[in-house]
Amino acid sequence: MRRATMVAGVALALGISACSSGNSGTTKTGSAVFNAADSKVVNASDHKGGTLNLALSDDWDSIDPGNTYYAFSWDFARVYGRSLTMFKPAPGKDGLTLVPDLATGLGQVSDGGKTVTYKLKPGVKYEDGTPVKAADVKYAVARTYARDVLPNGPTYFVDFLDAGDYKGPYKTPDPAAFTGIQTPDDSTVVFKLKAPFGDFDFLVSSPQTVPVPQAKDTGAKYQEHPLSTGPYKVDSYEPGKQFLLSKNPNWDTSDPNRKQLVDKIDVKLKTTAEDIDNRLLAGSLDADVAGSGVQAAAQSKILSDPKLKANSDNTFTGRLWFFVMDEKVAPFDNIECRRAVQYATDKVSLQTAYGGPIAGGDIATTMLPPTIVGYQKFDLFATPDSKGDVAKAKEALAKCGKPDGFSTTILLRADRPKEVASGEALQQALSKVNIKAEIKSVPAGQYFTRFAGAPEYVKTNNIGIVFHGWSADWPTGFGFLQQLVDGRTIKAQGNTNVQEMDDPAINALFDKAAASTDAAEREAIYGQIDKAAMEHASLVPFLYGKGLLYRNPAMTNVVIDYSYGMYNYTQLGKQ
Repeated sequence: MRRATMVAGVALALGISACSSGNSGTTKTGSAVFNAADSKVVNASDHKGGTLNLALSDDWDSIDPGNTYYAFSWDFARVYGRSLTMFKPAPGKDGLTLVPDLATGLGQVSDGGKTVTYKLKPGVKYEDGTPVKAADVKYAVARTYARDVLPNGPTYFVDFLDAGDYKGPYKTPDPAAFTGIQTPDDSTVVFKLKAPFGDFDFLVSSPQTVPVPQAKDTGAKYQEHPLSTGPYKVDSYEPGKQFLLSKNPNWDTSDPNRKQLVDKIDVKLKTTAEDIDNRLLAGSLDADVAGSGVQAAAQSKILSDPKLKANSDNTFTGRLWFFVMDEKVAPFDNIECRRAVQYATDKVSLQTAYGGPIAGGDIATTMLPPTIVGYQKFDLFATPDSKGDVAKAKEALAKCGKPDGFSTTILLRADRPKEVASGEALQQALSKVNIKAEIKSVPAGQYFTRFAGAPEYVKTNNIGIVFHGWSADWPTGFGFLQQLVDGRTIKAQGNTNVQEMDDPAINALFDKAAASTDAAEREAIYGQIDKAAMEHASLVPFLYGKGLLYRNPAMTNVVIDYSYGMYNYTQLGKQ
C-alpha cells in the first residue's frame, strides 16, 4: 500500500507538469501523430525480423550492468539483462508503476523493515542455457562494493545493506563473507538492511541486480561479454566503434515486460551528434540511443516540416540540466564566490542553447524537477526574467574578496553540442562580471570515470565549474537527490556528487527519509533536502529538460518510457 501511494503521487505530479509545460495533446499529420509516443504505443506490431539501427555520439561508460550510470544505459541494459523489478512497459504515467521482473513479486518486508525477501521466477536461464540462481543475484550486488574495479554506478547497496566493512568479491571471494544478502535456496534472495528503507523495491530495479554467475565474472573485463538473461545477447562490443546484439535463444519467452522482434541490434558508437540527426532524417538510423533529443539544425527542420514533425516526440524527459561549482576548489571554497556565479548566470541563454522552451525545456530553479515526489517550487537566486543580475553578482564578488573577478575552468562533454553551446553561453555571461572561464571539453564515455567524477583530476586541473545532467534513479526525491548531494556518496572515481557537498545535516535528512514509513513525511523531507542543498550555492539548475526525439517511421512499438525520459528499448521492432 505504501508503494502504491508513492507511485500514484509520482503519476499525479507528472500529469500536472506535462500540462503546464505544453505537452498536453498531440497534433495529427496524416497517419502519424506528433508527440504520440508520449501517451500511446506508436506503430504497434508483432512483426518479426530486420535490424534495429541505433547510434551514440560517444560511448558507454560500460555495458556491464553493474558498472554503468547513464540513463540511456540503464534503459538499454534491460534489453540483455533482467533485474529483480522494473518499470512497467506502458505509455504515460502507467510507465512509472513498478512490476516484478526476475522476481515473482515485489519485496516481502519483515523484521521491522530491515529484511526484504524476493523469490525468483522459475525457468529463467542465461544465454548458455544454465539456470539463474539466487546466488547470482547476490554476487551481482556484491560486485558493486568493489569500487576500485567497478567505479561507475550508485552506492545504494553499500550504503544500506548490513555488510560490515565488506570490500567486494575480488578482495574476499568467499560468498559467505558478504552478509548483506542471504540465499537460503536457489530461488530466494534475502536482503538484510541496516535500517528500514521505504524505496527498496525501486532500488532493486537498477541493473545492479542483473544476475552474474561468479564463475563467469572477469571483473572490469566482464563488459566484453556480460551474460544475457534478456531477449538479446551481446555478440560483440568494440569500445568507441560498435555494439552488436542478436536474439538470445534461451530467453524466457513468458517474460511479460519485453519483446524479441528484430533479429539484430546494431549500435554505432562515436558518431557525431549532427551525423546521427542527418541519418535519422534520412531513414538509415532508427533512433539516437542517448535519448536527449536532436540538435539545433535538425530541430528547425523537424518543427518546420509537417511530415518530419509527425514522426517526432517532444516531452519532458525527467532530466535536469545543471552545472556545479566544486566546494573544495578555490575560489569556490568561498560561498560568496559561488553566489556570484549564481547571480551572473543567464539561464535563458543556456535554455536557448538546448533548443529554447519548446525543444529544450523549462527554466529550472530547484534540483528536484516538478515530476519528482518531493518537489517544491522556490528560487533562492532569482534574477530579472532569469537573465542574470550583474549588480548582485558584483556585490557577491566584493564579499568574497574578488571585486575584480577571477579566472576558472569550465568542464563539459565535447561530443554534446548543446552542452558545449550552453558552456559558451555561461562563459559569456560570466565575462560580464569579469569572471574569466576557460572551457575544457572531454569525452562523455569517461566523463565521470576519469574527469568530472574524479575529484583528484578536478583539483589537479583547477576545474571550478562542471556541467552535469541527471535523471532519477527512481522517481522520488531520494532516487533523484541522494547520489548528488549526500556527502557519503563521494568517491574517487565515478563520483556524481561533483561539487563535493558533505553537509551532516543533509546526510541526516536522507537517513530520516530512508527510515520513514510515512510517504507524506518522506515527501516533505525531500523538499527540505532540495532547499538545504541549494543554500550551499554550489548547484546551478538551469533546465527541466525536454527533448525533441525523432523516430524512424519504420520503427514499431515506440513509446516514451517516463521512468527514463526516452524511448523504451525493450519494445522496439521494425516494419
